[in-house]
Amino acid sequence: MMREPSDYSGMLAPTLDDLEAIAATAFAALPERFRHLCGEIPIVIQDFPEEDVLVEMDLESPFDILGLFQGPDLAMSDTGSAPYTTMIFLYRRPILDYWAEHEERLGDVIRHVLVHEIGHHFGLSDGDMERIEAET
Repeated sequence: MMREPSDYSGMLAPTLDDLEAIAATAFAALPERFRHLCGEIPIVIQDFPEEDVLVEMDLESPFDILGLFQGPDLAMSDTGSAPYTTMIFLYRRPILDYWAEHEERLGDVIRHVLVHEIGHHFGLSDGDMERIEAET
């Protein structure tokens, strides 16, 4: 028996606020020892990265980045560098574009981006991050 299609005419793409709520839930579900690495860190949702991020990272398109951990560069010992407020940026439109092209739940995509932004910033290996994702 064939199912009748549902009426999707009232559906809207997830908003910045929707992604903020999903990100907060995803972050809270990460293992405590992993969350502890960054403490009480703000997660900022923007439609796209700002132009300076695109230039600094030499990106061809704003869709080339899903998220960014901003904070002091732990690999650099140069104390003369400009201080950054520590926060995580998630970019709504690139995340939704990625989500539309892959068979993953939106919450899983956001969790993956959070784990990788935090993990790369703190020098974790891909294997470490895979284990963390498997725990959640």
